[in-house]
Amino acid sequence: MSDITTSTQTYILFELADTTYGISSQVVQQMEMIEQITPVPNTLPFVEGVVFSRGQVIPAINLRVRFGLEKTAYNLRTRLIVIQTNHRTVGVIVDTAREFLALSEDIIQPPPEGMSHLSGRYLAGVATLEKRVVLILNVEELFNDESVAEDFKIKRQQPISEFSTGSMGVGGKRNEKL
Repeated sequence: MSDITTSTQTYILFELADTTYGISSQVVQQMEMIEQITPVPNTLPFVEGVVFSRGQVIPAINLRVRFGLEKTAYNLRTRLIVIQTNHRTVGVIVDTAREFLALSEDIIQPPPEGMSHLSGRYLAGVATLEKRVVLILNVEELFNDESVAEDFKIKRQQPISEFSTGSMGVGGKRNEKL
């Protein structure tokens, strides 16, 4: 009998563009179907708007757009995963939420080298379950203010200060004076 014990942590697994991701269930408050999203002008491209969830108005983040993937129409499988991280609550829009699963620490490997840019730095690890690969997200980094600002600057190839002055219109287009 071995004295070595491996700890396990529970994860919520979801899909984006046929890739399976996992986030710690400790940060998940609830999952729900997408109902009404109220658009908010002058927001970052991946912020779909705000939703009302359990007495709170929270931002709805399209994780496809956040990762630079093609935006798709919502369907009956689309889910909003409400998470609490970095002292804020956000709703994350995903293609589908698959399952609740306990993973032992010994099957989660560090992210592969060479994935440090953009989405790579959001990975806490990679788990292999039979023939399925699960990318474990670092949710704190994903919604860290500095990470959001840096990604927006990289994608736009312009200083972030230009986007935070209020002179930008909907969709990041500059407002023209009449």
